[in-house]
This record gives sequence, structure tokens and C-alpha cells, in this order.
Amino acid sequence: MAINVESVIRRADRLKVDRGTLESHWQECAKYCLPKRAYITRTKTLGEKVDTDIYDSTGIQAALILAAGLHSYLTNPASKWFALRAGDVKLAKDGNISKWLRDSEDGMYDVLNSSNFAQQVHENYLDLVVFGTSCLYEEEDIEDVVRFYCRSLGEVYVEEDGKERIKTLFRRFLFTAFQAYSEWGDNAGQKVKDAIDGEKFNEKFEFLHAITPRYIRDSSKSDAMNMAFTSAYIEISGKHLIKEGGYHEFPFFVPRFTKESGEQYGSSPAMVSLPDIKMLNKMSYTLIRAAQKIVDPPLQLPHDGFVLPIRLGPAALNFNLKSGMDPNAKIEPIHQAGNIPVGMEMEQERRDIIRRNFFVDLFLMLAENPNMTATEVMQRVQEKMLILAPVLGRLMNELLDPVIERTFNIMLRGGYFNKPVPEALIRSGYSIEYTSPLARAQKGEEMKNNTNFMLTLGEISKSIPSVIDKLNGDAMVDESARFYNVSPTIIRDDVEVKKIREARAAAQQQEMEMAAAEKGVQIAKAGAEAQAITKEKGK
Repeated sequence: MAINVESVIRRADRLKVDRGTLESHWQECAKYCLPKRAYITRTKTLGEKVDTDIYDSTGIQAALILAAGLHSYLTNPASKWFALRAGDVKLAKDGNISKWLRDSEDGMYDVLNSSNFAQQVHENYLDLVVFGTSCLYEEEDIEDVVRFYCRSLGEVYVEEDGKERIKTLFRRFLFTAFQAYSEWGDNAGQKVKDAIDGEKFNEKFEFLHAITPRYIRDSSKSDAMNMAFTSAYIEISGKHLIKEGGYHEFPFFVPRFTKESGEQYGSSPAMVSLPDIKMLNKMSYTLIRAAQKIVDPPLQLPHDGFVLPIRLGPAALNFNLKSGMDPNAKIEPIHQAGNIPVGMEMEQERRDIIRRNFFVDLFLMLAENPNMTATEVMQRVQEKMLILAPVLGRLMNELLDPVIERTFNIMLRGGYFNKPVPEALIRSGYSIEYTSPLARAQKGEEMKNNTNFMLTLGEISKSIPSVIDKLNGDAMVDESARFYNVSPTIIRDDVEVKKIREARAAAQQQEMEMAAAEKGVQIAKAGAEAQAITKEKGK
């Protein structure tokens, strides 16, 4: 089905108009929490200074800490933060399938860590905690297998489907004539070619990248024109279709921090904290001026009178009428009434509110409580992490699941896995289990209950030993191994365990038989000796 270029441009324009009021809100959030990204309603100029009327950096620091905390505790490249499991519980105990999944998982970690995923996902978290919505793009790459790009929210316009999933996205962006021609050559359009011919290499043009579901296609074919999603690049001013293609999976991941039903875009801690951040900025400015006037107070000078207006800024000069008639008149400071400690206390209250909104107390717990034991720290961290449970659920659903699934599919199509997929796994599929500290904290209550149950059962067994028969020890080991993401190489599968137990039982049986035989010999020997003694006495 041919793309209607004008219809696509109109649709993108409508989405841009629909979110117009939201953009001013994003601009304010960026100004106070992420100044380098404060170009939502403004155009960035090369070398331009960021806003210089920021007098308190609490919002900026809180956003950085929350973004770093999410990255460290959710997708830390130094540790394994997800695991692949067989979709069928029975298959999960198959050693061959578990090994294939583990090998594939290791390959995915190698690919993600060797790509730019870690850098780009951190930028993605920054956008998320400030704007409430972020956009991460993943494309296939010849050198790195996959490549990621954190797209500016100012460029991206999204639309949900009936299930509140973002499956339609328009990106409006600027390219110079040189960039456009380097990317698409003559297909970039006549206007770009004219600019190149006229040596206007830096002349900028606006382009549109549209990705929408392809409803009419032949799913048996895998060419670009029959993929699940349509991709179209358009030069807007000339309404020129540059390139049409497709994607097997939706390549843009657009997580929302929190979201109201019916809204396309999310809300963020920065939005919640914005009134407090702006008030704190105003209070800091006032206290700075108050401190300046104390350190460098305004002065009154002998003269025929005060010359209006009265100046109360630091180092200001005012002329006094009465002092001009006084032969003993001298230059004196004008003392100001004020209570800086009270102002500082009010500032601290605002800072604490902002930091709580950004979960700073959660991610800085180790630094702020150096005398706590590891057990106490872990327990308190798990309790606080539960507060983030709704946010984590949305992040896993809208960001991490799609990243893992698309990376897996790209590697599978490219032949980057060593062995073919086991037939049984093709039928059952695989599931994703998250093993990061934040994910484990959500499941920590279940593990704690299992541990407490074991302790209780141990106490009961002292009086009633037979209760141990109710415990499935193998299931406890399997559950613990899954929780701690233990490598299957150190956990024997059921088949191997069965062989070991059968061998042990056979050895024990043999020992029992040998012991019984030896005991029989001893009894026979004792009987023979007794008979001999009896005969001897009978003589």
C-alpha cells in the first residue's frame, strides 16, 4: 500500500499541536532539573550558555541521583540484570534447554555491553525522571550488532493503540544538506541536491521519520515491505518521500515514569517537585541577597538629604539630609533586619521534599548510614524499593522487555547464537526474569517467607522429626537458585541428581548387605563356638 505523504505529515502536525501545552511544562522542568536539555520550546544555538538564573542545584542533583540509581540498580552493565527462562515450567528443568538459554543470555550481555547501550540508557533515564517520558531507539548495526540512540523528546510525537501501547511514532528532526546527502544520496530530494550543487552544505532541512503498524502485508514474506511496521523518511518542505522500509519489531521504546489513563505522555518526579524547586530557587536568591547585605551592607553618606530612590542592595550608597548639617556626620552602614537561619531552615525543608520525590534517600542509603550492618542495609533497601514497584513494573513492560526481545530477535536473525534453537523451546517460547537488585527487592518478601518457614520447620522437627517429610528440598534449592540467578553450571539437573541418588542408594544397599552378611558370619561363628564348648563340657 503506497504511503500518502501529505496524510502522514498532517498526522504528525496534529500530534504536535495536541501536546503544545505540555511542552512548556517540559521546558520548565528541564530548566531547573536538566538545563542542557532545555530545548523543548527553544532552538539550541551552538555555544549558547544555559540558564544563568538558577541559584540552587537541588533539582539537578536529585535528577542525576535518581537516573544513576535506576541505571545502577536496574541495568548495571557490571552485573547480570536479566535471565532467560523456558516458557514451559517442565522445560525449565531440561539441562540442555537451560544451557542453551544461558549461552544465549551470555551472548546478549556481550553484545549489549560492547554496544553503546549503557551510555544511552542512562541518558534515557535522565529524560524519564525529568520529563516523565523518554525515547530510546535501537537499530541493527554491522559492527556492534545493535546500536542505541536516546532521541530528544522535543523531536518525538507518539500515539497509543487501543491497549495503551505506543506503536506509532513520528520524529521530526533537522539535517544539514551534507548530512542528508550523506545518508540518502540523490533520494534526499531536489532541494537537498540544489543546496549541495550550490555548495550550501550547512543549510538545514526538516525531515520526518514515521513508524506505524503495517496492517496490510504478507506475513509469510520477510522483505522490508512486508514487515510488521512501516518506516518512511520524508523531506517535509518538498513533501518528498525519501525512503520506505520496515521493521520486524517496533524499534522505539517509549517508557513513561507514571501515567494517567487516557494520556499519551507520562509524568515525572520533576513535575511533582516543580513548585518546590521554583520556590527553593527564589528563596536561595533572597538569602543570597540577604547575606550580601550583611557582609557588604548599604551605606548612608552625609549630604543635604536622602536622594531617592533608597538603595538597599549590597554596597549601595544613600545620602542623608540631616547628617549634612551635623559636623560629626560620618559614613555608616544601614543595618538590615532579617533572620538568615530561619530562611536556611525553610530552604532545607524544601530540599528534603524534593529529594524524597526523587527517591534520593533510597539510592544514597549506603552513604548516609555507614555504621549499619549489611543485613540491616539490605532489609531497609528492600522496604524502600517496594515504593518503586509501580514504576519498575512500567519500566520493565515499556523499556526493558522490548529491548531484550528486539536484541534477541536481531541476534537470532543474524545467526549470532552458536546452536539452533531447541525444537521444544520454539514451541513453548521463553520468558524474561529480572535479577537486578531492584527486581530482587520486589521478590524479596517471598524469599524471606521461605527462609522463615525453614527456620520454623527446623524448630518443629526437634520435637516431631517426621514433619521434615513435608519439605520438598529440591524445590527450595531451585527457587533459591532462580532468585539469586545462580549459574546452572553449579546446579545439577534432575536427571543427574537422580543418577547420583540411585548410585548412593545402591552403595548404601550394598553396604547394608555386606554388613548383614558379616553379622551373619559372626553369628554363625559364635554359634559354632558355643556348640564346641557345649560338646566339650559334655565329655
